[in-house]
Amino acid sequence: MDKIRRCTPKDELEQSEKEIALIHTANILGRSFEEVLDVYGKLGTETNPERFLRIIYWLGKLALEEELTGEKRSITFSSLLRERLGHHIHGERWATHIKSILEEHSLLGRPIHIISANMHSVMNSFFATKALNEEFPNASKLEIFEALSTPGNEALRIKVRAFAEANGMMSVDDSSGTNIDVQIFDTSSFNDNVCCYNFSDTYKEEKPVIFVMDYAFGEQAYETIDEFLKPYEKEETEVFLNVVSVSIMGKAGILEGGKGDLMIPSAHIFEGTADNYPFKNELCAADFGNQGLKVFEGAMVTVLGTSLQNRDILKFFHESTWNVIGLEMEGVHYQKAIQSASKIRKSIREDVKVRYAYYASDNPLETGSTLASGGLGTTGVKPTYLITDCILKQIFYS
Repeated sequence: MDKIRRCTPKDELEQSEKEIALIHTANILGRSFEEVLDVYGKLGTETNPERFLRIIYWLGKLALEEELTGEKRSITFSSLLRERLGHHIHGERWATHIKSILEEHSLLGRPIHIISANMHSVMNSFFATKALNEEFPNASKLEIFEALSTPGNEALRIKVRAFAEANGMMSVDDSSGTNIDVQIFDTSSFNDNVCCYNFSDTYKEEKPVIFVMDYAFGEQAYETIDEFLKPYEKEETEVFLNVVSVSIMGKAGILEGGKGDLMIPSAHIFEGTADNYPFKNELCAADFGNQGLKVFEGAMVTVLGTSLQNRDILKFFHESTWNVIGLEMEGVHYQKAIQSASKIRKSIREDVKVRYAYYASDNPLETGSTLASGGLGTTGVKPTYLITDCILKQIFYS
């Protein structure tokens, strides 16, 4: 580091001094001389040609001072940098790939309903009863879903998936780096012999496309949905998607009630800020009546992380005028993207319908647990499929 400092005087370096400094820098960084030289040229300016060397020097100097004096540094990233790093690499790649598949199968102009869910509940709700008619001739839907959720029944799950893919479902495994897989359901391939749902008169001419994306994680929800809702660009033209609805379902921590109970949010509040996102939720408590589960309506907090919660904060949110019923990790990010696309950018219809519903993984006020409290086993089957069924009925029959 001393050698770099001696080679970065206020005046411009001689060629030999610059090469010596870059050789030492390459050695420190573990990079080739060519790579370091390339970055040196890109970061340098007319007024500050040695900018790259000064950055490396001060990074090293501050690290040494932190180690020797114990003074800690706070590193922050601008919103623009975060957007560029996360938004336009993985999220854009993911969205563009999905739109290209929709175009390839002539689905891009059809009514699209987006559902953020797991990779089994929508597929099973559509096809499981018909696909497993021989195995479960007299069973209820819930009994079939519980059987499919049992670890030892892999053969049943494979059969349902094969049946689905033969009748309008496309599985898209992620290759973008988001780790968000996708299922695309072309409902024009559905009929009474394969699907458990019928269509309302709304879809007589254009059958909808059901686009199911696996759960996003935190701010990743904004990056992926925001990119997907942008127009598809091809050969210098923009194709706007006909997104009719966006439905979000998932698991969350509840502040009143217990495992398996349902939460229907009316607004999302972003923890640590004053940001709040009220919206008209197409789902309501009445949609889930007489099912043996408690249903709560109110605001929900989108938290930054499960390990950051404590009882006092949760108690404040629940008992104050915020009227918070639960905490989850993606709601704000989804709603931020939906609102900007529909209300500001106008890339999707302004009257896009939104649906949010969560089932309780635990009550952290009672148990000290968080959203990371593990699986629910068969306890989560009933609420998962109740939410899925309600979403699909609204899509097909309203």
